[in-house]
Amino acid sequence: MTSVAHEAWFQDPSLVRIFSLLNADGGEGRVVGGAIRNALMGLAVGDIDIATTLVPEVVVERAKAVGIKAVPTGIEHGTVTLVLEGKGFEVTTLRRDVETDGRRAQVAFGTDWKTDAERRDLTINALYANDKGEVIDLIGGLADIETRTIRFIGDAETRIAEDYLRVLRFFRFFAYYGSGRPDADGLRTSAKAKDKLKTLSAERIWSELKKLLTAPDPSRALLWMRQTGVLTEILPETEKWGIDAIHGLVATEQALKWAPDPLLRLVAIIPDDATRIEALSKRLRTSNAEAARLQAWANAPVLPDEVTDVGFDRMLYRHGAQGIVMRTKLALASARSAAEGDPFAMRKSARLSDLLKRGERYRKPVFPLTGADVLAAGVPAGKRVGELLASLENVWIERNFALDRAALTARLDDMIKDSL
Repeated sequence: MTSVAHEAWFQDPSLVRIFSLLNADGGEGRVVGGAIRNALMGLAVGDIDIATTLVPEVVVERAKAVGIKAVPTGIEHGTVTLVLEGKGFEVTTLRRDVETDGRRAQVAFGTDWKTDAERRDLTINALYANDKGEVIDLIGGLADIETRTIRFIGDAETRIAEDYLRVLRFFRFFAYYGSGRPDADGLRTSAKAKDKLKTLSAERIWSELKKLLTAPDPSRALLWMRQTGVLTEILPETEKWGIDAIHGLVATEQALKWAPDPLLRLVAIIPDDATRIEALSKRLRTSNAEAARLQAWANAPVLPDEVTDVGFDRMLYRHGAQGIVMRTKLALASARSAAEGDPFAMRKSARLSDLLKRGERYRKPVFPLTGADVLAAGVPAGKRVGELLASLENVWIERNFALDRAALTARLDDMIKDSL
């Protein structure tokens, strides 16, 4: 029998305590989902989720009796988080769906493991492990783990109709765990249901899209999303733009050991139109920080083919490092893609690598003068103060930020005298 008993995470004393808690007096708990999937695929295990035949109130009662903190994180849906040694374990009562509308489900608690498995989304996510570490497969998930097949449990149309977000989850899990061509039934049903995505909240769509874009290599999933029309449904900006740049970006990330950056990958497949980017941020309800970063990229100038270090510093000062660094990374990925057999592209790639390092360590210099200095020099409050300050700042920039406060004050005095 397939087992995870040898895994270090499974031997965690905290997990052993939870098994003891749940398995007493006729109850049963099993690890379920991602921990089993990742362990069998040789991947790192993160959160450990547990399914149980006990109702939430009993889980809470038993935990409190032995001094384990119980947090009712989703108790109406059967979920209680048990906290041991600073680590949380989600414990969820076995469930069956009573009613679904494509966005949320009403559930009833139960004790049937197969019924609980059959209401889950994908076969690779519905494997259980008992307290001995024995993997229990009730829906054929082990075979799909072996072939890295991403497949809905039972009837794909039924699974998707229970929660339309599963269309995006299908592609997200393919990006992380799939191999070869996606399951034909899953593709066909996802394409058929794509218009239902508009019934979901923007927050759910953006959260799922970000997870997909964080996969080690989301390019194949994005290709199939494009083929089925799903990508255009959630990102209409990509329709006439294309996703070709994602391949070179991922290859560059892997070669240069950049961490996957979902926002950088997003801007690689959409046009740099500030107005459309603003609309995209509002539509997807990105965070303020995410929206600001997207705008910084859209408003940053395209890098000239030939730019000096000084010229680059001036761009960084005027437009901010955030957007310029994103532009530089995308330009570098493009140059690296074209570099093989192209001496010019190879030189450009090397130059962009130097500029990227410069941009990443950039710290914006502080202009030595303020409006108070202009007022102190005798200029009356008003529009003229800002004009003089802007003119002096331009001189300072053109002199490569080298003029100190004394030199700028002297220039200010000269400008005031010349205007008299």
